[in-house]
Amino acid sequence: MSDQILTNLNPEQREAVEHIDGPTLVLAGAGTGKTKVLTSRIANILNQNKAFPSQIVAVTFTNKAAKEMQERVEAMVPGYGGGLWLGTFHSVALRILRKHCECVGLTSNFTILDTDDQIRLIKRVLQELNIDEKRWPAKTFLSIIQSFKDRALNPEMAKDSDTSHFANGRLIQVYETYQTKLKNLNACDFGDLQLHNITIFKNHKDILEEYQRKFRYILVDEYQDTNIAQYLWLRLLAMHHHNICCVGDDDQSIYGWRGAEVGNILKFEKDFPGAKVIRLERNYRSTSDILAAASSLIANNKDRLGKTLWTELKDTKKVNVISVWDEKQEAKYVADEIEAIHQLRRMQLKNIAILVRTGSQTRAFEECFTAQSIAYKVVGGLRFYERMEIRDAIAYMRCTVQPSDDLAFERIVNTPKRGIGDATVDHIREVANSQGLPMLAATAKLLEARAFKPKVHETLAQLLGDFDRWQTRLTQQTHAEVVEAILEESGYISMWKNDKTIEAEGRLENLKELIVALGEFASLEEFLEHVSLVMDSDNIDDSDMVRIMTLHSAKGLEFDTVFLPGWEEGLFPHQKRIDEEGTAGIEEERRLAYVGITRAKRNLTILFAANRRIFNQWQSSICSRFVDELPAANIEIKNLGTGYAPGAKQSGLHYSNPPLNQPKKKPDFSNFNFSGFGEKPKAQQQVKTSDGFFKNQRVFHVKFGYGRIIQIDGSHLTISFEKAGTKNIMKDFVKRAETV
Repeated sequence: MSDQILTNLNPEQREAVEHIDGPTLVLAGAGTGKTKVLTSRIANILNQNKAFPSQIVAVTFTNKAAKEMQERVEAMVPGYGGGLWLGTFHSVALRILRKHCECVGLTSNFTILDTDDQIRLIKRVLQELNIDEKRWPAKTFLSIIQSFKDRALNPEMAKDSDTSHFANGRLIQVYETYQTKLKNLNACDFGDLQLHNITIFKNHKDILEEYQRKFRYILVDEYQDTNIAQYLWLRLLAMHHHNICCVGDDDQSIYGWRGAEVGNILKFEKDFPGAKVIRLERNYRSTSDILAAASSLIANNKDRLGKTLWTELKDTKKVNVISVWDEKQEAKYVADEIEAIHQLRRMQLKNIAILVRTGSQTRAFEECFTAQSIAYKVVGGLRFYERMEIRDAIAYMRCTVQPSDDLAFERIVNTPKRGIGDATVDHIREVANSQGLPMLAATAKLLEARAFKPKVHETLAQLLGDFDRWQTRLTQQTHAEVVEAILEESGYISMWKNDKTIEAEGRLENLKELIVALGEFASLEEFLEHVSLVMDSDNIDDSDMVRIMTLHSAKGLEFDTVFLPGWEEGLFPHQKRIDEEGTAGIEEERRLAYVGITRAKRNLTILFAANRRIFNQWQSSICSRFVDELPAANIEIKNLGTGYAPGAKQSGLHYSNPPLNQPKKKPDFSNFNFSGFGEKPKAQQQVKTSDGFFKNQRVFHVKFGYGRIIQIDGSHLTISFEKAGTKNIMKDFVKRAETV
């Protein structure tokens, strides 16, 4: 059977599958068959009887990828009866935490909070600590706390962090209080899953040794996207057998903003001495011109291990690089091209994608496509389990199976309206806090003491009786039947039936779909765990529509035809990344461009505009430095009346006057580094103040952010800010951007 597994592999893939023992890093370029390698490697380990399924752990980042791997292994290994520890980082860590939760002060039926509940809990903490939530938003606290957890920093370890001064130095106090409240709720958040695992492993060596011995082989997908906590978790588990195989692509590390550390993959050989590095460079997706463009671009990054994609695909078409006047012409060009492709080449619309750098770029395309009756789908809207009616229904389920879930109780205690006001809820919470009880239990005590007004007493007694009845029925009926009864008997279904808004009918249909979804799980607890882990943004429906999405959302996908609009300095690479991270930010932006290019199979078009409306102001633009890094031999340049045409490394940039039918307006090149772009237009003489300020200089204001000086009048500067518009500012209140 091993021979059958190896039959359809190329030499490099086969080497990665056959080299089973010892640390292995598989550098898998875009479209080189990394999933095939991972699943074939698992099948080879099993067929050679190197390990039982339960001795293999394979982790990835999405449920979609985990499901695909599971299905492939089942197809490749006859008689495979399951048992692999195969899933996302979160799901595998959760499985370990369920077994050893008492080590971190939880019981086995603990709840996993989603973002909405986390924010509500943070708000409660801020209120108790008398911290002004308007000045220090709960979302900001949560973001910093999650960054601590991504770096495996508990409150004690986070005290020395560079952000501990936030909120007048009270950040750590908020973090500590938040963690205490999570424990009191018998709950954790996603960041805790890996963090609690690491805490258990560090404090209980016997538990760590148990899993080190158990997991003979560890396989990791998308290793370049791991954060520090995931990296430490993997290293701890791999220290005994050292049989860890990480598959990833340093050139596709694009999630630094959410904690991913490209350094994890770059230092693999240092972490695991004697590691074997195998490069998968044969691409099965794209044409040679597309791959040449991608390779030429990414070669400009210094922090990379290095590889060059190639293909045996014969058909080829050069990459189109189109310069347009503004975003309207950009959208119109793309719309016309899509219509031609759809009608003349008989290509389905769902095989066409527009990948943007920022969400704000989609508006022009949406308006244009609507006008031309082109079916489109903006990928990334509200997902099913994030919709209000679904969240309410899930809160009812959580209260039924986990009576100590205060956040769920607070969400639905007055939904639908029962006459339970904020004052009543606050009173229940105060009693719960003072006596160390869940709010449901505190409500029961207050009912015994006749502490409520008669109508409120009757309503709350009815609700608590309902929860008792629903809990009992879970032992007598299917969980789908019980949930259907919960939604009916609570009055929630009637609430939407009586609602006369347009949205009500759709909400009722979603609730019906929720009941259908419940039938796919063995228990209500399993369903709730699934909801917590999934929130699956990977799924794109198969309806025939053009896909519009951000570049970050497109990773892992492929399309026959791809349009990449907005390749302009400041937009892509994004100015914020340049300002905040310098070279590291530019390199991640370049990796994002590489990801965009390698999504295309046959046709790729890159566009940039000479002018773009940003924050309701027109701004002149110049093409992205990434355009200059494309190979001239593999691109075809078209100038659609921008006043200048793009070029590439070998050809330089060329500028001309705008056509007569366009505004007499040229791009502003005064502060752009033209290294490699050809000759810079002669700079006009600058008028400087005694402090070194001059016209067109980029500056920073603590309130209004970044902007450019457009007029100097003594000590007064007229500044066009990127977000705040034009302001007159005293020069003493601004700084030169390079000093910020």
